[in-house]
Amino acid sequence: MDTIRKYFQFDTLNTNFRTEIIAGLTTFVSMAYILFVNPTVLGAAGMDKGAVFTATALASAIATIFMGVVARYPIGIAPGLGVNAFFAYSVVVGMGIPWQTAIAGVLVAAIIFLIMTLFKVRELIIDIIPQDLKIAIAAGIGLFIAFLGLVNAGVIIKNDATLVGLGHLSQPATLLAVFGVLVTFILMARKVPAAIFVGMIITTIAGMLTGLIDFPHHLISTAPSLKPTFGVAISHLGDINSLQLWIVVLTFLIVTFFDTAGTMIGLATQAGFMKDNKMPRVGSALMADAVGMTAGAVLGTSPTSAYVESSSGMAVGGRSGVSAITTGVLFLFALLFSPLLAIITPQVTAPALIVVGVLMASNLRDINWDDFAVAAPAFMIIIGMPLTYSISDGIALGFILYPIMMLAIKRGKQVHPLMYVLALVFLVFLYVTIK
Repeated sequence: MDTIRKYFQFDTLNTNFRTEIIAGLTTFVSMAYILFVNPTVLGAAGMDKGAVFTATALASAIATIFMGVVARYPIGIAPGLGVNAFFAYSVVVGMGIPWQTAIAGVLVAAIIFLIMTLFKVRELIIDIIPQDLKIAIAAGIGLFIAFLGLVNAGVIIKNDATLVGLGHLSQPATLLAVFGVLVTFILMARKVPAAIFVGMIITTIAGMLTGLIDFPHHLISTAPSLKPTFGVAISHLGDINSLQLWIVVLTFLIVTFFDTAGTMIGLATQAGFMKDNKMPRVGSALMADAVGMTAGAVLGTSPTSAYVESSSGMAVGGRSGVSAITTGVLFLFALLFSPLLAIITPQVTAPALIVVGVLMASNLRDINWDDFAVAAPAFMIIIGMPLTYSISDGIALGFILYPIMMLAIKRGKQVHPLMYVLALVFLVFLYVTIK
């Protein structure tokens, strides 16, 4: 035990096994919805839902355990929301590309990721991002996940006249989420240990007692077969033979790169891991993502990404890799206990997302608002993420504006040359995705 404590720096991080396990469980509960959402989304592309469920759990476990053991960060990794929708609705349904070819494109992007990570290209890009923009990414993610939580809760809904509006608060499901938010807010204010996790348990129990959440009919079920999707990406690598398909690969690469990089920076900033504007062991953390994406493609699922929901585990004290290992192991157990996961509804996870949004928004105080050339691109990142419903799009807006502003006030030499390159890359990225 002492060896494990030393390896994971428990004393330095002021943590212990109990705290880390609770944090890992909290992160898992916050992420568990992907086990059911991902098969539904990829099922629209014609993929076998059962196989996708198993692939999602295994890819998440592999990547998250790697993150915990090697990078030693309390960050969970799983197939990313947004990029899975791009895979299913834009690439397969919209472009008419067979899912077998699309999953091969994911594998190609993953291999490029591995190469970039081995040569520390991704690490270099993260290190040259200005501090104010890193802080803006953290705050923007906070607003994004709070918005996501409010939408999941039914508090915010689509409105044709104003784009978004207040939901129907009299709906029982929405009232359950509001109840969960209030309970969790009160627990947080009273500094109750593991307040977010306790709030989720109370909300789940309330949902079952009121009939809004069904009691599970049985506890254990066998994992669905991987046969329909396993290895399909490898056998269809030869299909990546046109400019259109390489643009798809490039889009997978850009979206996943900056979703993961932005999320990791935001989480590291929130948890206080950043040192001298750099994230220690960032190379190992990025490798965990690359390994997860590669494994996921072979197993049969869309690209993986670091999950902002990891901040819920950090909020209850998770600071070491033991938290991530716990989350990863629970993904493996989820293969057998999938009926129990059905009780984790959006109304249960929504309060956790909203509370974490409050915590991450505190980063706003550290941005240099007096320097408008920096404040403007930082603001575009912050406001861009929730309004475009995309972490990558929000980052793109700020990264394009930043060098323009610095050149306009004759401070262009202060900008790292790679930031100019990134601005051009994002311009092309936005042009291709919008077009």
